[in-house]
Amino acid sequence: MNSRLPSIWHLLALCALALLLTFLLWPLANLLFSSVFGAGAEGTGWSQLRDDPSYLRALGNTLLLGCLVTACAGVLGVSLAYVTARFDFPGKALVAVLPVCTLVVPEVIVSQTWLMILGNNGLLTRILDEYLGLALPSFYGWPGLVLVMSLVYYTYIYLGTLAAIRGFDAQLEEAAQSLGTPPARARLQVMLPVVMPAVLASGLLVFTLAVGNFAIATLLGGKVQLLSVLTYLSFISEMGTNASLQSALATLSIAIVAGVLFLQRWLVSRKRYEIVQGRSAPARRLRGIRGLLLGGGTVLFILLSSLPQLMVLVSAFTQSRGPVMQWGVFSLDNLGRVLLRNPEPILNTLAYGALATLIGILLSVVISYLVIKKKNLLTPAIDYLAMLPLAMSGTVLGIGLVMTFNTGPLALSGTAAILVVAFVIRRFPFGVRSASATLYNIPDSLEEASISLGVPPLRSFLKVVLPLMAPAVAAAAVLTWTTIVAELSASLVVYSAGRETITIQVFRLIETGLQGQAAAYGLILVLLTLTPVVIATRVFHIKIF
Repeated sequence: MNSRLPSIWHLLALCALALLLTFLLWPLANLLFSSVFGAGAEGTGWSQLRDDPSYLRALGNTLLLGCLVTACAGVLGVSLAYVTARFDFPGKALVAVLPVCTLVVPEVIVSQTWLMILGNNGLLTRILDEYLGLALPSFYGWPGLVLVMSLVYYTYIYLGTLAAIRGFDAQLEEAAQSLGTPPARARLQVMLPVVMPAVLASGLLVFTLAVGNFAIATLLGGKVQLLSVLTYLSFISEMGTNASLQSALATLSIAIVAGVLFLQRWLVSRKRYEIVQGRSAPARRLRGIRGLLLGGGTVLFILLSSLPQLMVLVSAFTQSRGPVMQWGVFSLDNLGRVLLRNPEPILNTLAYGALATLIGILLSVVISYLVIKKKNLLTPAIDYLAMLPLAMSGTVLGIGLVMTFNTGPLALSGTAAILVVAFVIRRFPFGVRSASATLYNIPDSLEEASISLGVPPLRSFLKVVLPLMAPAVAAAAVLTWTTIVAELSASLVVYSAGRETITIQVFRLIETGLQGQAAAYGLILVLLTLTPVVIATRVFHIKIF
């Protein structure tokens, strides 16, 4: 019986490795090869990057944007985490729930919302101009990029820091104060070093998200040149004539993110603090004016960052004529246009998203089980490849897929299959991480007992291990679904006419100024992302985040 076990899992490992090599490593290798050896009339892609100052300027702008967004998101996230962990105030329940909602609202919807408020024809822009005579500076460029990305990404730092502060042993801080150290200094010298690894890890994650961002960078970037936008523009304008340049841009983007991820692992592993059997500090109730100001300010900030959901809801039911929104005049015309006249993007999103989620979860469960429970000579390579999409932006992945599967026996370009492949490769690492965390807590003895009673290995996995993994698999499925239906950058590169998803349609409508129809699609997209999260967390009590 034991002799049969390795053969089954070796076969699954071989299949998983073949899929990763075909749809992940092969496109990446094509990008690297083309950037170095695919010289065109103007030389290799790297020589063009070196000689054209616009690309060097875009590199500098991208790194600067990442630093600014990380700093702003860090201040917001750490401050909110400390206030939430250490104080009780009116409205704290909103603080606990609403930041998490920002993780599942698509970035294209967030950008659309802020354009409706502060854009050239935005609601607040028009009010200030008509009634107060104040002309706001353009929201496009650095102001919009830094503000919107900070409000989108601060939640990552908030959640990581909040967990670290709640896990900190308050007795250490009390001991420092008993020795005469002032409270503020005790926090800096005792608590800050303990929570700093979590802050750094979350901050570097925010940096990678900011430098690889496409939706916000494209819609709000204005004249600011960024690598993610230039990579996409080089693809759509030079496709088939300058593959070396687009490959070099894509490779440069991968190098930046990969370097930051390695830096993150080095910083976190360099200095660790372990808290054994401690107790967190109780939250202190704030009353009076101080509590009102702190609670009111915190809730106001949370509502500000959650404004996209409310604005999309209002805009979807606002009468619009072309690019002009008639605020205060409500109508069902926008929803009628998208549901009755052009429902294809919604149907495409449901079909492609559901299929990609199913494939992604199956792949995630198999890979995580092989890596954690059935290690062999192939699983280390599978483990590294499974995390590789985290170092690739969607634009880079899409370009690699189109370059690789444009011709030949696997000519997927122009079909729905390449969209599904892009979704799966882009998002299945979320499922791998969620399933892996649960597998560490499942004893091997349970499965071994089932096999010893004569149940075949595969059936033992399905009847013993998989039911124990069910909550984590369900959480991974919900998170995978929400991130897949919100995907824009990869799908925008690989889609073909007639296969637009909701995010692509919203992106195109925003570019043409049809904000009302974009809001209607956006409302449907928000419902598609938030409804599974609410059902999973409130009805089935599944911990998704």
